[in-house]
Amino acid sequence: MQATAHIGFIGAAYGACIIVIGALIAWVTLDYRMQRRILAELEAQGIARRSAPVRESAGQTATEDA
Repeated sequence: MQATAHIGFIGAAYGACIIVIGALIAWVTLDYRMQRRILAELEAQGIARRSAPVRESAGQTATEDA
């Protein structure tokens, strides 16, 4: 069996994989930038993330309130 008989299929498969992986990388990168921009806009409006550290008020911590 000659490997050259299938070289077109192999090249097309590799090409398709490169295109799909490149598109996924571009999509994730663009989405990351968009999410960072949205988060910055929300923080500029004064809306804090829930994962942000809780500010202590009057010497109490979050565990003391529970």
